[in-house]
Amino acid sequence: MEKLVALFACLCLAAGCGTAPSGGAAGGGKAYRVAVIPKGTTHEFWQSVHAGAAQAAEELGNVEVLWKGPLQESDREGQISLVQDFVTRGVDGIVLAPLDSQALVSVVKSAKEDGIPTVIFDSGLADETDIVSYVATDNYRCGALAAQHMAKLLSGKGRVILLRYNVGSESTEQREEGFLDSLAKEFPQIEILSSNQYSGTSFEDALTKSQQLLLKFGDEVDGIFTVCEPNSTGMLGALAGRGELAGKVKFIAFDPNARLIQAMRDGKVDGIVLQDPVKMGYLAVKTMVDHLEGKAVEKRISTGEHIATPANMDEPAMAQLLKPAQFED
Repeated sequence: MEKLVALFACLCLAAGCGTAPSGGAAGGGKAYRVAVIPKGTTHEFWQSVHAGAAQAAEELGNVEVLWKGPLQESDREGQISLVQDFVTRGVDGIVLAPLDSQALVSVVKSAKEDGIPTVIFDSGLADETDIVSYVATDNYRCGALAAQHMAKLLSGKGRVILLRYNVGSESTEQREEGFLDSLAKEFPQIEILSSNQYSGTSFEDALTKSQQLLLKFGDEVDGIFTVCEPNSTGMLGALAGRGELAGKVKFIAFDPNARLIQAMRDGKVDGIVLQDPVKMGYLAVKTMVDHLEGKAVEKRISTGEHIATPANMDEPAMAQLLKPAQFED
């Protein structure tokens, strides 16, 4: 995979948003241009999605991946503009991770009306009428997995905090709902201290919000669940700033990065809920090309969900998910 990533780094377009096919259209067939629009481009998760999209392009040989996303994962208007720009450029298909389940519905509909289909990945739309397929983790189940692991860590009793991410983000909303529903139904002796606070989309905002929560509930909280990489990293920083809480409060994060992985090895993170972003990017592009070639595709494609713990983190399959391949410019 590292060789693959290196190969596509060399093939990246000068504009920084394209992944060119390695050998033209396979068998002399039609070549496709597919725009892949993530929620953002800075977090490690999206770099791994990019690696998967590049892998699909390399295997297919007849697709050019045009990769571009907003700099901030709160920039709804910026993402809408990107979709509209790719429609104007006449791409063959759009693969989109919507920042907002409502705000992107109309622009996807407009793209379809202009003859450009959309595959949704990572995070869903409120109305799926005009999409080809939805390729994603079962995010509700991810939240339930976190709740079950939390209950095990706390022996079924305790007080916990859920730190939400960003209003309108369908994927994280599903994780939040799965966590809260599972605790309410299966573990009624676990009390929710706070579940109505949002971290925002940056590490800095997440750190500030986490510090505020620990200032208010630090003497009471037994466990914390955060629902994505930036707010998990922010909470980790806040716990580190309250030295007496790091390692004492049971902490379950979502999506890995180097800091979170090391913290789990050091006993300061008790679990990381994992997706498979490489598989997600790969299947999203493959699904789009199958559709463009007239093949039947599933309306919903699951990419799997897992939870890493200090006990299993060095198992080969889990270690690969903790450190998935990344696309490097």
